[in-house]
Amino acid sequence: MNSRRFIVTVAFAAAVVAVVVLNAGAAGTTTGASETIHLSEVAHASGIDFVHQEATLDLKIANVAPHVGALGACVSVSDVNNDGWDDLYFTSSRFGTSNALYLNQHDGTFKEVSTEAGVGALNREGEGASMGAVWGDYDNDGNEDLLVYKWGYPQLLHNLGNGKFDDVTAQAGLKTWMNSNGAVWLDFDRDGLLDLYITGYFRSDIDFWHLKTTRIMQQSWEFASNGGKNLLFKNMGNGHFKDVTDSLGVGSTRWTLAATAADFNDDGWPDLYLANDYGPEELYLNRGGKHFELARAGLQDDSKSGMAVAVGDVYNRGRHDVFVTNISEKGFLFQGNNLRLNFLKELGRFDEVAKGPVADAGWAWGAQFGDLNNDGLLDLVIANGFISADSTRDYWYAMSKIAGAQGNIFEDAKNWPAIGTASLSGYEPSRVLLNRGEAGFVDVAQEAGVTDRLDGRSVAMADLFNRGLLDVVIANEKGRALLYKNMGSPSPEGRGGQGVRPGRWLELKLVGTRSNRSAIGAEVTAEIGAGRQRQVVDGGSGFCSQNDRRLHFGLGNQRLGRVTIRWPSGAEQVLSGLAIDSLHVITEPK
Repeated sequence: MNSRRFIVTVAFAAAVVAVVVLNAGAAGTTTGASETIHLSEVAHASGIDFVHQEATLDLKIANVAPHVGALGACVSVSDVNNDGWDDLYFTSSRFGTSNALYLNQHDGTFKEVSTEAGVGALNREGEGASMGAVWGDYDNDGNEDLLVYKWGYPQLLHNLGNGKFDDVTAQAGLKTWMNSNGAVWLDFDRDGLLDLYITGYFRSDIDFWHLKTTRIMQQSWEFASNGGKNLLFKNMGNGHFKDVTDSLGVGSTRWTLAATAADFNDDGWPDLYLANDYGPEELYLNRGGKHFELARAGLQDDSKSGMAVAVGDVYNRGRHDVFVTNISEKGFLFQGNNLRLNFLKELGRFDEVAKGPVADAGWAWGAQFGDLNNDGLLDLVIANGFISADSTRDYWYAMSKIAGAQGNIFEDAKNWPAIGTASLSGYEPSRVLLNRGEAGFVDVAQEAGVTDRLDGRSVAMADLFNRGLLDVVIANEKGRALLYKNMGSPSPEGRGGQGVRPGRWLELKLVGTRSNRSAIGAEVTAEIGAGRQRQVVDGGSGFCSQNDRRLHFGLGNQRLGRVTIRWPSGAEQVLSGLAIDSLHVITEPK
């Protein structure tokens, strides 16, 4: 009986996937837009010279410090000063080094203002080292506030609207020591106030600069559950947050590296999707804002090393599909990345369909979906590489020996072989995967101009130059930040003096009224030709990153039909006849 049910389920899923791919292929072959992607690295020319500095840890774990401390290079996007141009925030992780806030100067350049803004000098002994940041207007005053998560105390910085920020962590009730590598803003109970979910990676009783024990590592390579506890803080509306983790059931301790929120089962409530190291991903379904339920959803079958979680409607079905990065190293390990198509409505699960360059990207970290050539299909950028050191010395063999030991042995860091100057999946290239519909994804990084081999961590996408083209920003561990400007498609006549001919596009900036002002959690579905692409205004995604809050839809030469917005408040708004090649600011009807 069970066997027969399994066969029927697989057959039904395969049929649905076939229809999806055929429809996507038809859409992809009729766009008429450029099938290529052209990016140019312009960070230095744009005034961005940020270099991440790694955390220096207690000498008791000096043997594995390059492995343990190889985190903290983050980039997040926000319009900090409400001038209509996106700004960039980068984190560093060594005590005494500064995080960086780059304000967009509207002329292709950026100005670093972290010191005067009060968001730079956050890496201090006794307080912790920055690991990433997310933006959200938690008090609905019209200014985007900043949450910096750390190995240490997280910091909530209130945007005063005059170019300066005020540290309100203590009065907000958020001064809780965590060893976090991720956070996401969401309004889980849809009361119009942004709540906060902060992930725990290492246990919260660990102070990496004053270690009491070296038993800090995972208990298992496949099903570890001894990581730090994730915490959910409810916004009480008076500048204070309350820990409601236990009562809502979202306190995972599975070494979460990344989290994002979206309505995956289409019931109107934002769910939480976690990418966990040393184990399976987790989907927590939101049950009416009252509690969360851990869904199986086909995720428990793949026990891997989840690094990033990116959400995208891969084949324009009007669904949130999910991409999770993992680890692969030829000759030692092939876990493969996961591309999970959303069939929660039909089958109660996701179906894993990754293959080729989507599955194998090396030691993959941050990843984001975005239509880089405006052809109506979402492309995918992946940052790769772990520790680039002496290329003649490889740590993989030494690590494989400790991996074969019992859990109580490798849980103690003192038992790990010393890394020294060895590399571990170092000098790996970033990947730019072009979505070709039924023809699948193809890696076009070289042709696109993405040739870096730095240790990539965080990827963010934003229309930084307000041209209707998504640009790509990559933060690198112990390396310089990269800004890949989207050059569009070469055109003899140019367009608007830019020398490019992008495909047609639509951008939406949403402003909540009954919903949270940032409109985080708003679900937008655009009818593009015969398909419909769904996007969500997210409060953090990928790995230690956050994209442009404005939603970008590439159209190719297809007709734009209706655009439907489902606001976090539950209100639905249908827009018709929107002008293309334009940014539309949409305020939630009162």
